[in-house]
Amino acid sequence: MQWTGRRGKLNRLGIGIGIAYLLGTISTADIVVKKMAGTDLRGQGTGNPGAANAMKVLGTKAGLVVMAGDIGKGVAACAIGGALAGPTGAHLAGTASVAGHCYPVMNGFKGGKGVATSVGQCFATFPAYFPIDVGVAAATAAVPAWRQRAFTATLASSACWIVGGIVWWAKGWRNLWGPKPSIMLPISAILSSAIIAERFVAAGNPNPLTGRTASGASA
Repeated sequence: MQWTGRRGKLNRLGIGIGIAYLLGTISTADIVVKKMAGTDLRGQGTGNPGAANAMKVLGTKAGLVVMAGDIGKGVAACAIGGALAGPTGAHLAGTASVAGHCYPVMNGFKGGKGVATSVGQCFATFPAYFPIDVGVAAATAAVPAWRQRAFTATLASSACWIVGGIVWWAKGWRNLWGPKPSIMLPISAILSSAIIAERFVAAGNPNPLTGRTASGASA
């Protein structure tokens, strides 16, 4: 396989994306559950193999461990993608890890919602914005009406992430340890946000624009 020149760069990018996807498919929730209780989160609570459901079913400690693991997947994926294919590789690998978490091939493409993994992606590729992202998430969680509407709160956070990426790219602002802002910053944010939004709708959360679930029923 060629590793130099334009074809080599595409080969490295493809490998980075593939590794990041496979990394994303590793279910932190399943690992924690087997260690702690041996139960299946897919059959309890919301049925989602993620941090929020782990916290609800198994307690705060388990939920935080799952969250840390899922965030770590996003960070590691971006690091691998960046090492293999530079900034573009880091951005697309981050999105690939979110896709792997949401659509794991080993579990029939039925995974979690990808929010924590996207937090890891943001931390690795957009650290200058990360404190703002945390602030938006905290603000929406503090509003009772929004706390009961996780999908709406997630969409608000995603929209800010995308807008932030556009602004940083357009202004050419510094990005701390992350890659220099480019068009890939908002593009990867859009792709990851779209994946997460689809998972929310597929899981039965009503689309805030139509008021209907994926099955077509009214919320």
